[in-house]
Parts: sequence; C-alpha cells; structure tokens
Amino acid sequence: MTRYCFTLQVRPERQQEYAERHAAVWPDMLAALAATGWRNYSLFLREDGLLVGFVESDDLAAAQAAMARTEVNARWQAEMAPFFSDLDTAPDEGFVQLREVFHLEDQLTTTES
Repeated sequence: MTRYCFTLQVRPERQQEYAERHAAVWPDMLAALAATGWRNYSLFLREDGLLVGFVESDDLAAAQAAMARTEVNARWQAEMAPFFSDLDTAPDEGFVQLREVFHLEDQLTTTES
C-alpha cells in the first residue's frame, strides 16, 4: 500500500467550523471512503490554516475516481469547497500532493536485510 500526503489551505475564519465538521463526518461519507480504498486517512490543521492530509491507498487516483462516482462525495465536496482559499476545483481534486523523501520503516527494513 502506498502512502500519500497532500496540502490545502483552509480560510482562517473557517478553521474552527472546518474542524467541527470533521469531528462528525457523515456516516455515508466514511463508508464511501472505506469502500473506495482510502485507508489510514488523517487530516492535520495548522494554526495558519495549512491543512496536511495523509492517506494510504493501493492507487490514489483510482480511489479518487471511485469517490467521484459517489453521490455522497459530490455533496460533501460542495459543502467543503467554501472552506478553502485559492481553490478552483473540488477540494479532493485540488490538493497539492507532496513527494515522500523519508520513511523510517522502509529504511529500517533495508538496513536489517
């Protein structure tokens, strides 16, 4: 399974509400994420609004495409879009993916072999 990390920018005045919305994600949205291959998914929000996401998936593009075909994702993305600044598309399509440059377990595995 591959690890993915991404960033988005939450509007400063919407950070509290954004966090509250994610404290109680709709059950059908949670089920859709799990069913479409999103695993070990976490979001981290910095005080200045920088949102960092981490997810594991066999294929993130395929997981995103599968989510795009769900009705619940269309509703969720429409509700979440106003929380972000500098975004011309749905949040799940507009994030900036980061390149992984270090993973402890990977390096430990290679040094133990």
